[in-house]
Amino acid sequence: MCTDCGCSATTLQIERIDPPGTRAPITPLLKTHHHAHVHADDHTPATGQIDQLEHALLQRNDAEADSNRRWFQRLNVLALNLLSSPGAGKTTLLEKTLLALQGERPLAVIEGDQATARDADRIAATGVKVVQVNTGTGCHLDASMIHRAAHQLEPLEDHLLLIENVGNLVCPALFDLGEHKKVVLLSVTEGDDKPLKYPHMFQATDLLLITKVDLLPYVDFDVERCLAVARQLNPQVESLQLSARSGAGMDAWLEWIRQQRR
Repeated sequence: MCTDCGCSATTLQIERIDPPGTRAPITPLLKTHHHAHVHADDHTPATGQIDQLEHALLQRNDAEADSNRRWFQRLNVLALNLLSSPGAGKTTLLEKTLLALQGERPLAVIEGDQATARDADRIAATGVKVVQVNTGTGCHLDASMIHRAAHQLEPLEDHLLLIENVGNLVCPALFDLGEHKKVVLLSVTEGDDKPLKYPHMFQATDLLLITKVDLLPYVDFDVERCLAVARQLNPQVESLQLSARSGAGMDAWLEWIRQQRR
């Protein structure tokens, strides 16, 4: 897991991107060892050590996530964690969602990427406040990053907080951020076998969004086969199909968000 994938010592940067895209640095570049690691004498972790480290890492993250969740509840914040592989359409969906919901309730976004503020700049262009988290070699957001980033968005009372996680179908599934719901995007261009290949992600999600459905006539993607596997892994999972570009299915997605609020 993350104890040996390279993100145990990562360079983290958090900065607020103010509309219309001007940067307001909040947290300077720093080295952060947010994943504990212990090595044997030959610098290779033993299996037992790895198991202990993974358990301790996830236990600490879960405690921080619980703290985040209580804080969100006190502030009446609805937090949604958007997860997917790179290129599934998270940022485009966020842009269209923010524009559609503006005026209904206050909105805020946390953007997670290994590098650049490209996505945060796109969100800032909608007029919504946003913080960019660059994880360096890190492959996912964790609860401590969300704690630090969310405090840069204050005041957050009554907000809808949308978190775009680092593009990755592996590690983000294991890390609770304190969100109320996990939303996994799967684009039709990726293939319908992803629930089989990445079962932990689809077991963890609350809502499966099949995206880019306007491209279904041009790709080999069996929607029903994909959903059947996802439901075997997670009988409680909800699912929607949409295209942020064409607008198909967007009304159902927006109504799902409103239902979570209610």
